[in-house]
Amino acid sequence: MENLKALRSFVLVVQAGSLSSAGRQIGLSPASISRYINALEDEVGSRLLNRSSRKLSLTEAGMIYYRYAERILSQLEEASSTISQLQRSPRGVLRVHSRQLIGVQRIIPAMPEFLTRYPDIKVDFTMSNAAVDIVEHNVDVDIRIGRMEDSALIARKLLHGERVLCASPAYLRRAGPITAPGELVAHNCLTYRLNDGSTTWRFMDPQGAVTEVPVEGSYQSDSGPSLRSMALAGLGVIMMPDWSISEDLASGALVPLLTQFRVSYGTFDYGVYAVYQKNRHMSAKVRLFVDFLTELLRGDRAAAA
Repeated sequence: MENLKALRSFVLVVQAGSLSSAGRQIGLSPASISRYINALEDEVGSRLLNRSSRKLSLTEAGMIYYRYAERILSQLEEASSTISQLQRSPRGVLRVHSRQLIGVQRIIPAMPEFLTRYPDIKVDFTMSNAAVDIVEHNVDVDIRIGRMEDSALIARKLLHGERVLCASPAYLRRAGPITAPGELVAHNCLTYRLNDGSTTWRFMDPQGAVTEVPVEGSYQSDSGPSLRSMALAGLGVIMMPDWSISEDLASGALVPLLTQFRVSYGTFDYGVYAVYQKNRHMSAKVRLFVDFLTELLRGDRAAAA
């Protein structure tokens, strides 16, 4: 920063013709301007200005240095202006990564509205269920299910999430009702695959007593949308975040089960978060996209309240 001040001081002195005139333009004394010029001359190892009591003139080295300095300052001013324009008018590529379930159900259907609202923004959208290092992969916004503790990132909560046990009416007519957690061992439970081990579902009753039930079934997947599709087709019982099946529950396509229990409590946060880097100068495109998602999911929050 001091080198930049020295550079500006030198250019102003040449343009104004005196130390005092240059100093008045940037609020510095002639002595301060002179120190900056001396520092530049020490750095380049050559006199840049011939000084006399009457006038200043450029040396040969000073003429060469002035041409480069003027060009550098002009390019810096242009860069600052361009970046400032980016902040005021959102444009450029917005790189978004999302977990599959929230991406398929909420983000992708809303993308046409976002792109119509902000036509100068281009979205590069990817989905996976793998954890993504947003710095390494140059991701602007990561839509995650469950908050990741990372002090270097900001996580803005978009939706609260609780898990719900449910099945289709057709499955329950065929397989029979479920009135207690232990009965699930006799049912076809469609499970989310986190690893190759067995799956255990946990239930806490109103008194705080916990029941753990090992479950299994004919279908296991790391895709939330596919588990939902199988349950809607009457294949078996699923345990899903409430926001992912709210419309199915409202329509009766899926029936909530064991509602007196809290399901798989405390093992994972099923809320939805927009995660992005800490930055004092947050880009307009990131800010607008996160605000858009907050607005988009507000209806889901209201419906769940």
